[in-house]
Amino acid sequence: MAGRRVVIIGAGVVGAALAEELSAMGWDDVTVVDQGPVPVTGGSSSHAPGLVFQTNPSKTMTEMARYTVEKFSALGCFLQVGGLEVATTPERLAELRRRHGWATAWGVEGLLLTPEECVARHSLLDPGRVLGGFLVPTDGLARAVDAVEIQLRLARERGVRVLERHEVLDIRVEDDRVAAVVTDRGEIPADLVVCCAGIWGPKIAGMVGMALPLTPLAHQLAWTGPVPALRGQTGEAVRPILRHQDADLYYRERSDRLGIGFYGHRPMPVRPADILPVGEAEVMPSVLPFTAGDFAPAWAETRALLPATREAEIEEGVNGLFSFTTDNMPLLGESAQAGGFWVAEAVWVTHSAGVARAMAEWLVDGHCSSFDLHECDVNRFEPHQLAPEYVLTRAAQNFVEVYDIVHPLQPPENLRPLRVSPFHTRQRELGACFLEAGGWERPQWYGANASLADGRDIPEPDGWAARHWSPIVGAEAQVSRESVALYDMSALKRIEVSGPGAVAFLRRLSTGDIGRPVGSVTYCLLLDADGGIRGDITVARLGRDLFQVGANGNLDLDWFHRHLPADGSVVVRDITAGTCCVGVWGPRARDLMEPLAGADFSREGFGYFRGRHGHVGTVPVTALRLSYIGELGWELYTTADLGAKLWDTLWEEGQRHGIIAAGRGAFSSLRLEKGYRSFGVDMTYEHDPYEAGLGFAVRQAGEDDFIGRAALEERRAAVRRKLTCLTIDGPVAVVMGKEPVYDGDRPVGYVTSAAYGHTIGRGIAYAWLPAALSVPGRALQIGYFDRRITAAVAEEPLYDPAMKRLRG
Repeated sequence: MAGRRVVIIGAGVVGAALAEELSAMGWDDVTVVDQGPVPVTGGSSSHAPGLVFQTNPSKTMTEMARYTVEKFSALGCFLQVGGLEVATTPERLAELRRRHGWATAWGVEGLLLTPEECVARHSLLDPGRVLGGFLVPTDGLARAVDAVEIQLRLARERGVRVLERHEVLDIRVEDDRVAAVVTDRGEIPADLVVCCAGIWGPKIAGMVGMALPLTPLAHQLAWTGPVPALRGQTGEAVRPILRHQDADLYYRERSDRLGIGFYGHRPMPVRPADILPVGEAEVMPSVLPFTAGDFAPAWAETRALLPATREAEIEEGVNGLFSFTTDNMPLLGESAQAGGFWVAEAVWVTHSAGVARAMAEWLVDGHCSSFDLHECDVNRFEPHQLAPEYVLTRAAQNFVEVYDIVHPLQPPENLRPLRVSPFHTRQRELGACFLEAGGWERPQWYGANASLADGRDIPEPDGWAARHWSPIVGAEAQVSRESVALYDMSALKRIEVSGPGAVAFLRRLSTGDIGRPVGSVTYCLLLDADGGIRGDITVARLGRDLFQVGANGNLDLDWFHRHLPADGSVVVRDITAGTCCVGVWGPRARDLMEPLAGADFSREGFGYFRGRHGHVGTVPVTALRLSYIGELGWELYTTADLGAKLWDTLWEEGQRHGIIAAGRGAFSSLRLEKGYRSFGVDMTYEHDPYEAGLGFAVRQAGEDDFIGRAALEERRAAVRRKLTCLTIDGPVAVVMGKEPVYDGDRPVGYVTSAAYGHTIGRGIAYAWLPAALSVPGRALQIGYFDRRITAAVAEEPLYDPAMKRLRG
């Protein structure tokens, strides 16, 4: 494919894979440039131990690892010895069962092993230390340097240029787009530049004014001398790669020696600017001197777990640099600062070929069809998440927790609080238990409501689901359906769209009928060109050319900015920080609002899915008649300086109506009872509206087009899977999400969101299932740790299907 001049910076395992993928798709003007010698360029790929464990809580990361295994196996640079994770504590044994569930949910075969079976697979283990294990037969060892060499050879054969020993000094930008890569040997013209520079990524990105939230951290890898028990072993490795996560350790064989990787030492971050040039590093830039004192606990634990190593000694070691991010996910996509500058960063060997495939599809087709990339998009971060202190602190914490057992609701302990709503002081006075979301302190429940749980039927879930839980959650959910509750919704992204081109702009980007009269509120979707869901939004028309959009996060804002018309007819502003929002929801919401806001809040005067400006007492508000919990009520927006006054006004008047403040725990339960979807959890880029049960949000009439419409028509006729509501009987059987769903012994899908329905008295789980199984009454099972929980497909919504409560 002529006409697109691409320069890939970095000839490590990611850059090499991307060059191969692009050339295989027909792109014939691709140049790979690296400051080091190829294939051992001096970056992380050059010293990577190559262990590939595919199982990950992220479906996307698991699928990328699986693609890497398949590709490297076909190229002959993968040794498929299997991957074994062992437990030495009861907590880890339970975690391995959870990991087995992830693997099953994402389509990777795995086996839970007894202690005896673990020793049979890996004879060096002390049988007295191991309580059980988890084996993935298709895991193994990637030969990273060989992978670089093979993929670059294939790329060269298709015309790709590889320029080694070319140091990148700058990136020339003209009219806000990349024009050339400047090296110490001259300029390379470019229409697209892809940064695959790994630990140097922040330095390269800084050349176009982009802050890349990546931190290089040193990680210890040591090699023993000959281990007598391995004497005479032929081949590089015969036993599975091994993880002992209770002690932050992993192991791999190299003939009669053993490699030991350790994450249990202190974080050792390095500034990208301080990494030595290729010519000055003693070994290579990504390898620092081994600090034996840091490794002492690892060696002691290794000799306990693998007794055969007591007859060996540590012969060599390195502190090798790898890339860490603030959320443990890669950084992929096009910069918002310079058009044509793309990054594929913070990618380990495990996911390298999968990431390259995703990037190649994205560059060639304009979207990725093989993987859901919403968790990986480099534009997902809020401004505070790009602050150097934030990037360093969270990356270092992720290093510490890399092998920890992390609960889905576990909040970070550092850098808090960061973002607080104007209601925060009142929430603290009410004893709020705060978790964190996008930097926001968000109440999960309120201690002041403890007495509300007395005498109510609020079953306690089992141990795992009971973490970050309180019976107060159930009480708040039930009271929300009985009287009226305040929900802090300030963490939702709010975008203002204005200008004479606003209507056409929003109709082009969304599936909804945006052109309705002023005062209308529309629920609609953002789609990609392939018909996949990029987000769900609410659009309130507050003036002829003025709209307020309720979005999911920074990716929606980035999407809007990327599609702005060049004529300046549309202005897009993020108004989140300067505003706040409280949901006033419950059957007595109107009783609360009418004395404060007047007759305009009557049933006849303020219809469902309508919006208007008004006052609550002395506070000017934008009121939208919406409710995410399925009850009568409004979202009330005001400026941040008046937020506390709004809360106090509502609270004082609400005392006559049994008002409470309610948290996110109750919110999650109530939204699932009503069947409301959550983007990023229930549906992502890989799903379309008809699969997700959101076909009603797609406008049919009119001649104007919207992004994704053509592809959507094809997908509508071929729905093979559906987001399906399941109910679970029994008070303690509450799953958490990402568990596999079985039809008999056959895994058929996975859970997205789950909670206990405190109104309906049953557990709720939404799951992706084959359409043929999404039949009300169909009995299925959910795999939950070491149990199978019986579930049944249910009609949705479970609560108020006639919409009488919402429209009341």
